[in-house]
Amino acid sequence: MIADTLYKTIRSAILDKLAAHLPKELTYHSVHHTVDVETQAERIALNEHINEHELFLLKLACLYHDSGFLTTYREHEIAGCKLAREELPSYGIKPGELDIICGMIMATRIPQTPLNKLEEIICDADLDYLGRNDFIPISKNLYLELKAKGFVHSENDWNIIQVNFFKQHTYFTGTDKKLRAHVKQQHLEMIEALLEKK
Repeated sequence: MIADTLYKTIRSAILDKLAAHLPKELTYHSVHHTVDVETQAERIALNEHINEHELFLLKLACLYHDSGFLTTYREHEIAGCKLAREELPSYGIKPGELDIICGMIMATRIPQTPLNKLEEIICDADLDYLGRNDFIPISKNLYLELKAKGFVHSENDWNIIQVNFFKQHTYFTGTDKKLRAHVKQQHLEMIEALLEKK
């Protein structure tokens, strides 16, 4: 119960900060994405039989995993870890717990490199949308963000990037392999069909 109250306090503070200070052109890496990753991570964790303390740390990592966008676009995972290390000790989060949280944040860096079950869960939660029915609007938000940042210039460029990304991406947990991989494959085929029409 104490952990639950503590979590709600931390959650409120970081989400308020993200809502107030994330750059407006981040149409994908928004508060909505952070909450989505938190929700999906909790869903996967329950299926993967994660204990309560691990779930607490996992959810904290989700809340901070993109907080680095408050200060930088590139290497935002490093900035997110730095922010977590600065803020979370005041809530009683211990150094060893911070190491676990930062391990999870860094695992979400592309290409994803999870080293344990918690890191696998956050990685799958972060890219869960690839195999979901709301893929198209979420993908569009990412395209608009990358276009605003000058990383892509046309939808055709974006579709080429997506195909390459899909082919190197894999889900790590049994939960998302079972639930998301099939729909993700359908999305890949849809994008490939769009490119063939060009």
